[in-house]
Amino acid sequence: MEARLPSRIVCLTEETTETLYRIGAADRIVGISGFTVRPPQARKEKPRVSAFTSARIDRILALSPDLVLGFSDLQADIAQELIRAGVSVMVFNHRSVNGILDMMKTLGALVGALEPTEALIAECRANLARAKRSARAPRPRVYFEEWDSPQISAIRWVSELIEIAGGQDIFPELAQCPDGKSRIITDPEEVIRRQPDIIIGSWCGKKFRPEKVAARPGWSGIPAVKNNALYEIKSAEILQPGPAALSDGLLRLCTIMDTWHTAPGQPVPNPRPHVTA
Repeated sequence: MEARLPSRIVCLTEETTETLYRIGAADRIVGISGFTVRPPQARKEKPRVSAFTSARIDRILALSPDLVLGFSDLQADIAQELIRAGVSVMVFNHRSVNGILDMMKTLGALVGALEPTEALIAECRANLARAKRSARAPRPRVYFEEWDSPQISAIRWVSELIEIAGGQDIFPELAQCPDGKSRIITDPEEVIRRQPDIIIGSWCGKKFRPEKVAARPGWSGIPAVKNNALYEIKSAEILQPGPAALSDGLLRLCTIMDTWHTAPGQPVPNPRPHVTA
């Protein structure tokens, strides 16, 4: 008897949805996360059955999935309930750029779409290589804020992308911590001491408010605040550990680095080589 590939897939997070669309396997998706915005057509075509840490188990089971895809230990309870109900579940737990590429490769194998998946991975690797080649000195010190209250610094793949784009993450030691709680900056004055040249906000699901950041006690002396180098990258572009981060997210980082390098008093560089979005 010939082995069958999954044909009814529920994606509990956005990155697997986008990956399946990118490799031509969108027809296999029968349910998605309510937070999905990439690709835009997914929200129009697919029923929404989950948030991030909660899900409508009854709605998922009604879709008769033969595979549910999740991400991280934060979805462990959802996964456990589905497994007890007899559903096959694959939970990815990657936190790095290489982990994103590995996730794509594994997902492509699961659905039997090896050739388009290899093409997607090659495109992402080319983006990374172009960004790295075109990075220039000096490397600005970057504070990336994933959340504002409490203040949470960059997760590992974001920290790595900052370095690839030509910056220096000011909290590289926190980036190694897999969970948000471990990346909380318990002493906000530590940001002041580390003197970032650039501040990037990507507050999960809400708009970044640079004026609120600039008004924090003692932050007026930070180079990024003095030079108005405060920028936003949408969380869907950078905090989704999938194709978005290695395309639009990386491109946004490259543009921010270039903007910093072309500040008054510095020479205007050549345009950054294109990063495929």
